[in-house]
Amino acid sequence: MYRRNITHVLGYIALALCAFIGYETWVKPKDLPSPPAQPPMATEDPIPPPGLETGGAPAVESHQMRVIDSVAPESRYAEVLQGIRAEIEKGNVVEAESKLAGLPDAVLSDSRARPYVAVLWNNLGVEQERQVGTKLSVEAFKKAVSYDPNNPTLNLNLAHAYWELRDPAMTPSFLETIISLAPDEPFPHLALADLLQEQDQLSEAARHIDRAAERAARDPALRSYLQTVSRRLTRADEVEARLTSHASVHFTVKFDGNEDQAAWIAVLDILEEAYREIGQKLGHFPSKPIVVVLHTAANFQTATGSPLWADGLFDPVLNRIQIPTQGALTDGAWLKRVLRHEFVHAVLADEQGSRAGSVPTWLNEGLAMQLSGDDWPELGRVEHGAGGTSLIPLPTLEGSWNSLSTAAAGLAYTEADSAVHYLIEHYGMHRVQELLRLLKAGQSVASAMEDKLFISYDQFQRRWADSFTGTAKAG
Repeated sequence: MYRRNITHVLGYIALALCAFIGYETWVKPKDLPSPPAQPPMATEDPIPPPGLETGGAPAVESHQMRVIDSVAPESRYAEVLQGIRAEIEKGNVVEAESKLAGLPDAVLSDSRARPYVAVLWNNLGVEQERQVGTKLSVEAFKKAVSYDPNNPTLNLNLAHAYWELRDPAMTPSFLETIISLAPDEPFPHLALADLLQEQDQLSEAARHIDRAAERAARDPALRSYLQTVSRRLTRADEVEARLTSHASVHFTVKFDGNEDQAAWIAVLDILEEAYREIGQKLGHFPSKPIVVVLHTAANFQTATGSPLWADGLFDPVLNRIQIPTQGALTDGAWLKRVLRHEFVHAVLADEQGSRAGSVPTWLNEGLAMQLSGDDWPELGRVEHGAGGTSLIPLPTLEGSWNSLSTAAAGLAYTEADSAVHYLIEHYGMHRVQELLRLLKAGQSVASAMEDKLFISYDQFQRRWADSFTGTAKAG
């Protein structure tokens, strides 16, 4: 949220994690080594998003695509196929791919060998995913499905790769096919709900979230969370059904036709300017239109579930910036700051995708403040009086701010703003972009700083703290 309202990123991450959880309830790999565990998704909101219980989504320690354990069928090609399997198990993906691509037509037309060839392509894709990433593995999964199109495991692996890449090949019809092949899996319902939400079909998205929840009985925490998301989608659909909408190239603004007719023009002008300027600074432009909902002052808290002191919020689950229209036209500077602040959160969530939780809260909030021109009056007072104030270590501000007192939350915002200002001033936005890319790839903050800033996390913190207070040291 903007300024005093400190909520913005958990929902989108949690929806992605739910997909991971559903996916990970399958049989664990047997053929190939398990990929290393990813760092925990650290970032969540100091105050839960509207309707989301404190604690957020269930934690996920790692993600594993499904390897199929199968023996080569008895045929004159068995030795060749077993040899390719051995190369995959040893991690020799280049050699294995070359041999698979070079199989003669006679093997591919053999009714017994063809399904096993599909298995090998699938297992190669899993190993490529572990070694290199989804951009390479997706081609192997496509090959696998082409040789055995009705195998649910192959299709689910391909669907996950598409989802990771936001590939346009992941269409509703494709997901409906997977649902028919794997009726007990929650993942395709979650992915379809995500697509429907992007198309602003919130009630249909809620229906598929409910169906995913029904298939998540083995995980009560996940089921409870999905039911919460479904209620939020349904509530948003009911609220927005009464609104008028107007779209630009990159945004759709929804507003009360009786009260806000003049506001949407100003909002779209500000956001289109922010799209160009902030997108260029972050090196990323959102992959899909962002919905902006202008609520009347009387309806804002009721519709969003936000506290009375909230000035605005970005809801990652619904991919919506939501603000009250009171003061929107009489205080243009306020409106611009709020919209730009929430747009930064939207860009970061879109750019990081399922890894959005890897962006430390202090970096996320600091970027939103620096790039929005958010001149928070309290910041200067805290900074000038900080000589006797013990700074909160930046690592402590990477994740949830839930446990912080009001005073500590104010200091946390001050530190976030100051630390990111220091980061940009001394290293430039290009290095910030590189840090974000490494975080998306799964590196820790400490590792990313050493790689791109050539100093340790502790050194960065000490240098920033010296510049921030003159004498106080973080820690």
